[in-house]
Amino acid sequence: MTLAEADPTVHEPAEKSPEHSLEYSLIKPDMPSVDLVALFRESAVGDVLAELDRDLVGLTPVKTRIREIAAQLLVERARETLGIASGAPTLHMCFSGNPGTGKTTVALRMAEVLFRLGYIRRKHLVSVTRDDLVGQYIGHTAPKTRDVLKRAMGGVLFIDEAYYLYRPENERDYGQEAIEILLQTMENQRSDLVVILAGYESRMETFFQSNPGFRSRIAHHVTFPDYDVTELIAIAEGMLARMHYRLDAEARTAFEDYLARRISQPNFANARSVRNALDRARLRQASRLFAEAMQGGGPSDTATLTLLCAADIRASRVFDTPPQRSA
Repeated sequence: MTLAEADPTVHEPAEKSPEHSLEYSLIKPDMPSVDLVALFRESAVGDVLAELDRDLVGLTPVKTRIREIAAQLLVERARETLGIASGAPTLHMCFSGNPGTGKTTVALRMAEVLFRLGYIRRKHLVSVTRDDLVGQYIGHTAPKTRDVLKRAMGGVLFIDEAYYLYRPENERDYGQEAIEILLQTMENQRSDLVVILAGYESRMETFFQSNPGFRSRIAHHVTFPDYDVTELIAIAEGMLARMHYRLDAEARTAFEDYLARRISQPNFANARSVRNALDRARLRQASRLFAEAMQGGGPSDTATLTLLCAADIRASRVFDTPPQRSA
């Protein structure tokens, strides 16, 4: 006899179906699941992200964003294995920032992440500019653009300085035809091609305002900050180490002074300008060592041939202009 049968005024709680019990659903033995850590290790995406940290100085917000994108794609892949995917994700991106901030390098790493997670079938990146897409006469643009798209299909298409595709001031410009073909392909072939646009931030914003179809197809906007002097010094020392050169203490101070002046001058291109400055310093070093040898300086040892001294840095014309104080 139950308690309710013994006393009609007592009502026993209704029995809950196990299928509707929260506790049961959490411990249901046959519920499918995915081990995200195992999926992450199997994809080897962590190796790519580690390379990104190792090869690029600074860029903390960019690296964080790339990790977030990788995590989202990993989770989406896990959802797909459980049959709860929300459809093919839009993967087209925009990398905006000044020259020499690592946009192409990050695009290469992004292509590898997409390949290892199975979002592209070919681990390659095709890098192009306006000249590769836009023709010079009627009927020339469409074949050029389609040829580029054919080469990039299955991988990543990286369009540097993408805003040059649109030139409204020139009525006879054929860039708009390339834009229309790109937009159509980005929409219809988005499961087999990822497009990454790159360029100056302000110019890319103007480009998107003039071509809203592009903005609506871009899923991820990543902004690349400029490097500060400390980061540029680290970049320089990394470049020199790979070329078997070095700076002594005086040369390092001279290069810091060089950067402080050069940053405030026009056309500064971050790591690209650093590389150019080091190339010119190596040229001066070679000229100096040869002149010393011709004057009876004797044989040059490894230490001499690998050292860039302060004089090799301060001979730059940058030091002809007084440093400008930043605002």
